[in-house]
Amino acid sequence: MNQPETHYSIGNRKGPIPFWSSLARDFKAIFDRDPASRSRLEVLLTYPGFHAIFLHRMAHSLYSNGLKLPARLISSFSRFLTGIEIHPGARIGPGFFIDHGMGVVIGETTEIGEDVTLFQGVSLGGNGKDRGQKRHPTLGNHVLVGAGAKILGNIRIGEGVRVGSNAVVLQSIPAHCTVVGIPGRVVRTKEQGYPETFLNHQDMPDPFLERIESLEKIISDLREELDSARNSRLKP
Repeated sequence: MNQPETHYSIGNRKGPIPFWSSLARDFKAIFDRDPASRSRLEVLLTYPGFHAIFLHRMAHSLYSNGLKLPARLISSFSRFLTGIEIHPGARIGPGFFIDHGMGVVIGETTEIGEDVTLFQGVSLGGNGKDRGQKRHPTLGNHVLVGAGAKILGNIRIGEGVRVGSNAVVLQSIPAHCTVVGIPGRVVRTKEQGYPETFLNHQDMPDPFLERIESLEKIISDLREELDSARNSRLKP
């Protein structure tokens, strides 16, 4: 009997690829990206993100072969077990990692590339109600999405993009950028390397704080110039 397959079409490689090959990449990603992982047995028994992607790959294989109801039943069981909701129609590449995971929602027409990382509370949601239309986002390879972020609609998030925690992204984002805020705005471009290799969330810029600091410096410089001019006039 042929083993089930994972279907996706992001980046240079196009699906389908064997089920167990995808799952092996998913399993390895946990040890590459989560410093709390200690043993294979611990991951197999206690990691809801891994349970969710394992069940999703089973459900997606059934869904792709026309067995929609069994696929949805597996998806519902996975949501009950893990708190993570992934529609069986979503296409997810290998090396997928959901850290913690509670509250993650991934819609039906979502497409996710290789080595993507999501944190808790992330929504890859849709807009519009037309059946048979692409309504959900496409994430390129090596994308990292911070806790609570929402990516909505048929938009594309380029390779190597970092999405800051609680950002709301409503427009496509070019590759190797950092996005923060509501609505999401690009605050850095041409980032070096891939975000899943370092996970420095504390390094995310705050454009509003930077703007306030810039205005404070301008005010301070103007105050010094004004004080200097007053002192010059007061001198005999």
